[in-house]
Amino acid sequence: MDQRISSSAISSFISPDPIEPRQYTDAAEAVAALEAIYDRNTRFLCAAFESLATDKPKGRYRAYYPQVSLETTSFGMVDSRLSFGHVVSPGHYATTVTRPALFREYLTTQLELLLRNHDSPLTVSESETPIPLHFAFGEGAYVEAAVAEKLDMPLRDLFDTPDLATTDDEIVNGLYEPGPGELLPLAPFKAQRIDYSLARLSHYTATSPHHFQNFVLFTNYQFYIDEFCAHARSLMQEGGGGYDYFVEPGNLITPAGHSDPTEGVSPPRLPQMPAYHLKRGNHGGITMVNIGVGPSNAKTITDHVAVLRPHAWLMLGHCAGLRNSQALGDYVLAHAYVREDHVLDDDLPAWVPIPALAEVQVAVQEAVADVTGLDGYDLKRIMRTGTVATIDNRNWELRDQRGPVQRLSQSRAIALDMESATIAANGFRFRVPYGTLLCVSDKPLHGELKLPGMASAFYKTQVNQHLKIGIQAMERLAAMPPERLHSRKLRSFFETAFQ
Repeated sequence: MDQRISSSAISSFISPDPIEPRQYTDAAEAVAALEAIYDRNTRFLCAAFESLATDKPKGRYRAYYPQVSLETTSFGMVDSRLSFGHVVSPGHYATTVTRPALFREYLTTQLELLLRNHDSPLTVSESETPIPLHFAFGEGAYVEAAVAEKLDMPLRDLFDTPDLATTDDEIVNGLYEPGPGELLPLAPFKAQRIDYSLARLSHYTATSPHHFQNFVLFTNYQFYIDEFCAHARSLMQEGGGGYDYFVEPGNLITPAGHSDPTEGVSPPRLPQMPAYHLKRGNHGGITMVNIGVGPSNAKTITDHVAVLRPHAWLMLGHCAGLRNSQALGDYVLAHAYVREDHVLDDDLPAWVPIPALAEVQVAVQEAVADVTGLDGYDLKRIMRTGTVATIDNRNWELRDQRGPVQRLSQSRAIALDMESATIAANGFRFRVPYGTLLCVSDKPLHGELKLPGMASAFYKTQVNQHLKIGIQAMERLAAMPPERLHSRKLRSFFETAFQ
């Protein structure tokens, strides 16, 4: 280990033997082929890196992501009720694939729909996109310091590293323009973009991406997390209540029928945005994330959760009530948003409307009625449906209020917060059904500020009920068929086939 590797130029590539493309008419077989290519190529890169502990490099090491492609020549119309599962015009479509084992159910569903709707075979092959060494190691892997210290050259001289040129949101933002001879996109994200977000999710939430469920609750207060944990632990002790596991940061796993975790290691400190997961089969459970305060956090976490292609996400948080008729503890069901958060200005201009989604709105309102015991006209006493404004300045009250108050009045806003419009807008951008149910915790325009005594009483009486509503709303959405839940409102003129 005393001899250092020379920095002399290394230009020749060493790669695994190429794999011939194969066609498939069975989705499960196609996914298995994707897994085989991915596993072989990542093992090659990891073994090449580990060999540097004892051997000099023999060249540059490179292996490629697998890809799946579809070619169709027909303009034939598919079922017009479907929002995904088909391509919009004839062409040759493809997407690179990473972590196919993690996405097995998702990929199988998408490919089954393509085979059914287009009656054309799928082609599985190696792509032309290299797998960065950092992503080949996967979760929980650490680069050996002894190997790194031995290198007398940048790691990127020997292996491919993450490339920001291919780690972007051009496809999902509707800005991607394939060059001459390039294939049309089949999925909203490329493999490197997905790998980047999977790594970020582990970092921000201290839980593995494979624990994330398809129905996600976001909150900006730890009180809600405490209630969620108490609820989940009670369910596990009593046999699960339809859920199989409860997972906490550090990948602490409590199976149904147990009162304590049976595996995992508690982290020395909580991460920036800790996540908790009530798991059931096919990722059909509920994940809850404490995103903290502010639109930047809201954008960050939804940017990364989106690559898992969840079926819905919902914001549960506190807000400033803007109407004198509101009382502390009242609920606000957002049906429109004023976006002054600014974090999405470059990705989704503020002039783009963010529509309410009927499926989510109905599920949330029915959950409020069921949990509170109120319905019809009586429900209006504790819940208003209206416009929520989201801003990026928590202390807006300390400035001249005439401008903000005028805009809030003109927009007919009934509540103000710092996260909801960001989460809804990113749901719109990523084609993830979204919703917002807030609870009024202060009324700054009417002299009711969020003070410690008032806040404590409010938290004791409202958080448990609010969380129950959110969980029940998600369970109602989970009971819907995905083709009903995923609204065509979220689809643009030219869409990828994958949900």
